[in-house]
Amino acid sequence: MGDSSVGKIGNVLRKMNMFARLLLIAVLALAALPARALMTIEIVGGASNKIPIAVLPFTLPQEGGLNPGDVITNDLGRSGYFRMLDPKGGVSPATPQGLTLPDWKNRGADAVVMGHVIPAPGGRVEIRFWLHDVVRQTQIIALSYTTTPAGVRSVAHKIADVIHEKLLGEPGPYSGRIAYILKQGKRYELQVADADSQNAITVAASPEPIISPAWSPDGTKLAYVSFEDKKPVVYVQNLVDGKRRAVAKFRGSNSAPAWSPDGRQLAVTLSKDETSQIYLLDLETGEAKRLTRGGALDTEPVFSPDGRWLYFTSDRGGSPQIYRASLENGEASRITFEGGYNVSPALSPDGKTLAFVHRRDGRFHVAVMDLANRQMQVLTDTAFDESPSFAPNGRLILYATLVNGRGVLATVSVDGRVKQRLSQSGDLREPSWGP
Repeated sequence: MGDSSVGKIGNVLRKMNMFARLLLIAVLALAALPARALMTIEIVGGASNKIPIAVLPFTLPQEGGLNPGDVITNDLGRSGYFRMLDPKGGVSPATPQGLTLPDWKNRGADAVVMGHVIPAPGGRVEIRFWLHDVVRQTQIIALSYTTTPAGVRSVAHKIADVIHEKLLGEPGPYSGRIAYILKQGKRYELQVADADSQNAITVAASPEPIISPAWSPDGTKLAYVSFEDKKPVVYVQNLVDGKRRAVAKFRGSNSAPAWSPDGRQLAVTLSKDETSQIYLLDLETGEAKRLTRGGALDTEPVFSPDGRWLYFTSDRGGSPQIYRASLENGEASRITFEGGYNVSPALSPDGKTLAFVHRRDGRFHVAVMDLANRQMQVLTDTAFDESPSFAPNGRLILYATLVNGRGVLATVSVDGRVKQRLSQSGDLREPSWGP
C-alpha cells in the first residue's frame, strides 16, 4: 500500500466515529493472502453426548451427481451434536422395509437416514428421505422435495435441518446463508455463501474498504458501507436483480446500517450534524430522523425483533458500553455494566439474548447476556473477536476472530459448548448470518 493511499485512508479514519474506526483498522491491519480457496470447517469443541447417526448414500438417477447424503453428513458432522457413523459402503435400499435396523443397532447407531434422488417431469428431480429411530425400531419421518438439479445442495441442507429438529428438538441452522467481507491483496469483496461456506458468490468488490454488511429481514437485500467514493457511504444491494443504490450519502460519515423488522427503515450512524449519532432512515423517502442526542459517540445500532427498542454502543458513560433506546421517545438506558468495554450488540431472533464483544484482560471475546436476569457469560477463548451474529435458530453465533494473525470466521453455541472454525485463504471479517 503506497504512502498516498495510506494518507487517504488516514483522512477517512479521522472522520469516522471511534467504533467504526476500530472495525476498519482491524480489517486494514490484516495481511491478505493471494489464493482463492474454498473454506474448510474445523471442529474445535463439541457437545459431551453426541447422537450416533448413519447417513447412507442416496441412490442417484445417474453417477457423478451431487449426493445429498454427503451434504447431510457434512452438515450434521460439523454441528458438534452428532457422531457420524461410517456407512461402510452401504447404500440406501430400494424401500424403507429393506433397511435392517437391528444391524445398525448392533453397530451403535441411534438413528439412520436413507434416501433416493429420482427423475421428475420437466428436467427436475425428486429427493425422498426417511429418518429411522434405531433404538425403537420405528420410522420418525419421511418427506420428499422436488427441485432442479442445481437445487439439490439446498434441499440437502433443508433435510439436515429437519433431522436436527427431530432429534434435538430445535430448528437446524444448515439451510441459511452468511455474508462476510473477504480481503485479498488490495481487493475487498462482499461475499454471500451457504451456511457451510459453499456456493460463495461476490456481491460487491472494490479496491477501497467495504464493511458492515447487514441482511434485510426477508433475506433479499444487503446493506453495507463502501469507501469507493473516498468516504463511508451506505448502500443497499438487491440480491435478486443485482441492483444497488446509495441510501445514506450525507456530509461526514455514514456507517453501521441495521434493518428495522419491517424492512422499511435503516438505523444508521451519521456525523452530518455533530459527533456521530444514530438516525432512522426511511428507505422510501430518504428522510433521516435523529434518534440519539448529545456529545457522546453512538454507533452499532440493532433493532429488537419486536421493533420497540434500538440497542447501540455508546461512550456516553465514559467507556464503550451497550445501551437501549425506546423507539417511541428516544429515552436510553445502559444495559452492560461488567467490564470497561462492551460493544457490537446482536440480538437473538426471540429478542431474549444479547450477544456482544466483551474485553477482559486485554482480550476481546464473544459474550452473551440473558436480558431477563442480566446474567453474562463469556463464550470464546480467542483474543480478538468481533461482529457476533445469531443463526436463525438462535442457538449458534457466527463471529470473526484472529488465528495466527489472519482473520477467520467461527461459530459458537449460545452455551459455549460447541465451537467450529471456518478457514479460507484471505482474511475474513464482519460476518452476518442471514434470516
